[in-house]
Amino acid sequence: MVEFFQHLFALDFPWFFEQYGTAIYLILFLIIFIETGLVAMPFLPGDSLLFTTGLFCKSGLLDLEIIFPLLFAAAVLGDNVNYWVGRRLGLSVFRWNFRGKPLVKQAHLERTEIFFQKHGHFAVVLGRFVPFVRTFTPFAAGVAKMEYRKFVLIDIFGGFLWIGSMTLAGFLLGEIRWIREHVDLIALLIVFLSLMPIIISVARRNL
Repeated sequence: MVEFFQHLFALDFPWFFEQYGTAIYLILFLIIFIETGLVAMPFLPGDSLLFTTGLFCKSGLLDLEIIFPLLFAAAVLGDNVNYWVGRRLGLSVFRWNFRGKPLVKQAHLERTEIFFQKHGHFAVVLGRFVPFVRTFTPFAAGVAKMEYRKFVLIDIFGGFLWIGSMTLAGFLLGEIRWIREHVDLIALLIVFLSLMPIIISVARRNL
């Protein structure tokens, strides 16, 4: 299991192809579903994983016509699970512990609540593009008892925009030879750019 996560965070797609073959489609589905659906798993790769998936679609190792609807479904289903966890269990999940440590960090929810206050219901869409906030946004919407029909409509649009933009960016830029040969560096750059809003927010708070 440790080896699996080491290769996952390194976005070592060749290793996954070698180990799992076509089952990589199921693995990608589960990663996106878990990252968006389980409030305790906000650290899984999101943007960088989608971009790299697009690159491998361009190389022909993955099929974009399968990947897009599959990961779109994973993102929407994950958010819906997270919404209902927040709606049914509420803030009680922050009392759960694993080996003496909180399973879910209160700070992530507080950051998401500020994000909601700033962007309103559009936070469901915009939050898709911010690590950690992406995982806590549907949960916070559930805790706040946001009207479910409204949440679903906004969430479907946000999921389509997130999955589409990230995978297509990788697919289109996959034509550039330098990018194909430096997938690992590109993934790190995307992670850094994704974390910039959080870094700026923390910096402003400490000034």
